[in-house]
Amino acid sequence: MTNHTREQPLRITAVCLGNICRSPIAEAVLRDRIDRAGLSDLVTVDSAGTGDWHIGYPTDPRSQAILTQNGYELTQISRQITSSWMSELDIILVMDGSNYSNVEALIRESGHEPELYMMRSFDPELRHLGEVHPDLDVPDPYYNKDEGFALVLDMIERAADAFVAGLPARLKL
Repeated sequence: MTNHTREQPLRITAVCLGNICRSPIAEAVLRDRIDRAGLSDLVTVDSAGTGDWHIGYPTDPRSQAILTQNGYELTQISRQITSSWMSELDIILVMDGSNYSNVEALIRESGHEPELYMMRSFDPELRHLGEVHPDLDVPDPYYNKDEGFALVLDMIERAADAFVAGLPARLKL
C-alpha cells in the first residue's frame, strides 16, 4: 500500500457483483475495524456492485442477519460502481476475480488509478498467493443456504483485520 498524503479522508470502496451480499458485509466490517482503530475521521468506507440489477435494493436479509447477529450495524442501498467513481477513490477491495477484471476495466476507462486489491489478499494466511488468485475469491453466498453468509463474514473479518492494521502506516500515523 502506498502512503496517503491528501487532506481529505482516504476513500475505500468494497465491491462485489450486486452489492447486496458480500460488499455490504465488507463495508460493515471495515467500518467497525476502522472505528475501533480510531481512524474514522481519516478513512471512509462504502460499497458498490459491478452489476446493475440490484440498484436501489437494500442489503440481502441474510447478509443483514449475519451482520446483526455478530454486532455489526449497516444501513445500505445497492449501487453500481462506474468509471466516473475512479477519480474519487483511493482503494478498491473486490470480492472475486471476476469483479477484479470488471473494476480493472473501469479503471483503465477512467484514466485514474485507485489501488485495486482482492479483499482476501490481506488475509495473513493467503498473502503468499499473490494479488489475483482463485483461492482469494470470497464466494458469492446468494444462491447458498444461510451458512454461506457466515463463511463470507469470517473470510472478510480476517482480511479486514490485517488491512486495517496496515492503515496507520499508510496514513503516516
